Amino acid sequence: MTSSDGAAVPPDSPPPGDVAPPRLLRRVLRRPLALVCLAYLGLIVAVGIVAPIVLPGVAVQNAGDLLATLQGPSGAHPLGTDTLGRDVLERLLVGTRPTLLGVAEALVAVLVIGVPLGLVAGFFGRKVDAVISWLADLTFSIPSIVVILVVLSAFRHSMTAAMITFGVLTAPSLMRVVRSATVAVRGEPYIAAAQVSGLSHGYIVVRHVLPRIAGPIIVQASLIAAFALVVQTGLSFLGLIVDAPAPSWGGMVADGMKAIVLQPWLIWPAGIAIVLTGLALGLLADIARDATTEGWSPQSARQRRVTPVPTPVGGRVAAPPDPDALLSIRQLSVAFASPEGPQQVLDDVDLDLRAGECVGLVGESGCGKSITTMSILGLLPANGRVSGGSIWFEGRDLTAMPERELRGVRGKEIGLISQEPMISLDPSFRIGWQLAEAIRQHHGCTNREARDRAVDLLESVRLPRPAEVARKYPHELSGGMAQRVAIARALAGEPKLLIADEPTTALDVTVQAEILDLLRDIRRDRNMAVLLVTHDWGVVADGCDRAVVMYAGQVVEQGSLQAMFHEPLHPYTQALLAANPHNAIGAEMLPTISGTVPKPGRWPTGCHFHPRCPYATSACRDTAIALVEPADGRLTRCIHHDLLVSRQEGVLAR
Repeated sequence: MTSSDGAAVPPDSPPPGDVAPPRLLRRVLRRPLALVCLAYLGLIVAVGIVAPIVLPGVAVQNAGDLLATLQGPSGAHPLGTDTLGRDVLERLLVGTRPTLLGVAEALVAVLVIGVPLGLVAGFFGRKVDAVISWLADLTFSIPSIVVILVVLSAFRHSMTAAMITFGVLTAPSLMRVVRSATVAVRGEPYIAAAQVSGLSHGYIVVRHVLPRIAGPIIVQASLIAAFALVVQTGLSFLGLIVDAPAPSWGGMVADGMKAIVLQPWLIWPAGIAIVLTGLALGLLADIARDATTEGWSPQSARQRRVTPVPTPVGGRVAAPPDPDALLSIRQLSVAFASPEGPQQVLDDVDLDLRAGECVGLVGESGCGKSITTMSILGLLPANGRVSGGSIWFEGRDLTAMPERELRGVRGKEIGLISQEPMISLDPSFRIGWQLAEAIRQHHGCTNREARDRAVDLLESVRLPRPAEVARKYPHELSGGMAQRVAIARALAGEPKLLIADEPTTALDVTVQAEILDLLRDIRRDRNMAVLLVTHDWGVVADGCDRAVVMYAGQVVEQGSLQAMFHEPLHPYTQALLAANPHNAIGAEMLPTISGTVPKPGRWPTGCHFHPRCPYATSACRDTAIALVEPADGRLTRCIHHDLLVSRQEGVLAR
């Protein structure tokens, strides 16, 4: 997963086409309980391989010491003897192989049938999906035990036939899980991009879809293996699949049941082995499930957010929050957990926003704009946390606020407009119901009042025929209409601060202008502060009072629009303004910024921009550069800002 501006890539979420199992395996192995389960399962597999080789006579031993039958544990027989005087420990060890072979045969049958059919049904859909789903439903209606008994009547004592039959009858359950996961992945944009690039369906399924759904498959495989163990031991208990005198765990339990009055201990060794193996497989499934969802599942605020400790950054002492500001961010740092250790994605971010003011947050993709906004709302990814600094909103530190109180701030005091409105709207419900839901949540009004206010909200965002729009589903809206609905939903709680995360990115030029006009009027009418995240300097010039420029997780410049447009104090701001596409009219060639934004964890020492900066000197590479205030209301993270100004004045003079 990436943020909308690419500011951070949680390391536990593999990109499309990357192979998920190795990363999943690393997450599983970080858990001590997983190591215990894997060690136990590895031990019994080793026993199943070695024991029949070391003890070849046990499998054909009809009787042991008939003078020492039904004995309890002793030095000669650590687990006692059975009804025929045979050593229980030896039979338990040798009986491990047929038990595990039965489980393996069933599991292979399930995977060979369930995974391909699930992939095909989910990826191709339509008639193929209908036929496969119909066959699965038909299989579910068949009584499995009856079919297995019929097969055993034709293949007497054939464990392979019985367990493969069980696997075939169980495969539809795995097929449905794989199909559901494939349908979700099939709709991802990168799958469409792979098809457009000419990749074959088979290649896309194997290289792009299968790695993404490996986690659910592993979870289901562990559960099915535990179920197969129960079935195998049950059939062995009935004496249907393992010929005497060959030992098996189920057969040993059956022998113990015959002598339970004379020697109750006899059922314990095999019974404990069955329970421990089933428990290990079940726990491993739970651990794999948790590891699969680790990168995207929500966690409590206490887990991902810590009480920050303000520290000097680059020699700068943290300034107190602005008492006149609605929002005041001081030295905010955010880190993401990774196998290599915490990776810093925000570093020393300062930002102030007053009531009724509009501030533009500008920078290339990967600079940390969206992570900054998500930090304000307390909606960082599961492996992200605020590692330092503070976020003050109306005198309250949001980073130290409990999750329950923070939920009261979201929507009601701070609203969010996503850059992809269709994703933020539930396709299952009508527009009016979704707006009314937000209104009821924030204002506690009746259903009728909420519906009326929902229509009023749609009218306030200048949607024609708002009552008709309220009855529509999201898929019935155009992009511009969906964006207006998203704005209406963000306004449902009547927030004091509106965060607009690139609200015009996916819209055409005419609709962009309408949305910007709408935001400007809403801000004026409601005296609402707006934090506008964008790449477009034209959008900033059209509706913002001030601009904040970010680069590689840091704020590099702040100031009023007029001052920043005419006299930028940081080389990155200067380069962005020079590369503004609005300057392309009449220009022979639009200048570009060489290089790319460095990824988190690969930031250069000193100034993060120095590898791309034409003004860089050795001083820029030695130590971290702090924000300085060269003029009233101007902040810059450049030690050469005076040189920058003088060169600009020289160019203007010429």
